[in-house]
Amino acid sequence: MNTTFAKTLFGSGAGYAALVLRVPVGLILAAHGAQKLFGWFGGYGLEGTGQWMASIGLAPGYLMALLAGSAEFFGGLALVAGLLTRPAALVSAFTMLVAILGVHAGNGLFMANNGYEYALALFAATLALAIQGAGRLALDSLLLARIDRR
Repeated sequence: MNTTFAKTLFGSGAGYAALVLRVPVGLILAAHGAQKLFGWFGGYGLEGTGQWMASIGLAPGYLMALLAGSAEFFGGLALVAGLLTRPAALVSAFTMLVAILGVHAGNGLFMANNGYEYALALFAATLALAIQGAGRLALDSLLLARIDRR
């Protein structure tokens, strides 16, 4: 693997603070993805989520549910582990941006009105992780150290 590319992908000067951000955000995203994909935690699964997404204009609904659910579930797990953090965070940030613009923006800021404040917080956190990387306690750091030894 190209060392410059590996450093860009896996490197981070974020220290330990990234772990504090990565783990809860990753768990939240993974749980929301599990609702969409598997119907866990009171979710509707792919069929129900797909029907809802189609009803609000995100069509084809099943595919959109699969994409959003996969981005949240697998991206969230990747964030928790600190594995491919930048790509996982970038995909998650994009998913949150779609949620903000496609679902919540018309309802204002506050969650009480189904607004975008929660999605905005997740967008900001995942965008920060995409910029700064995984930090020290992450699989990305182990992979980079292994590549550097070659």
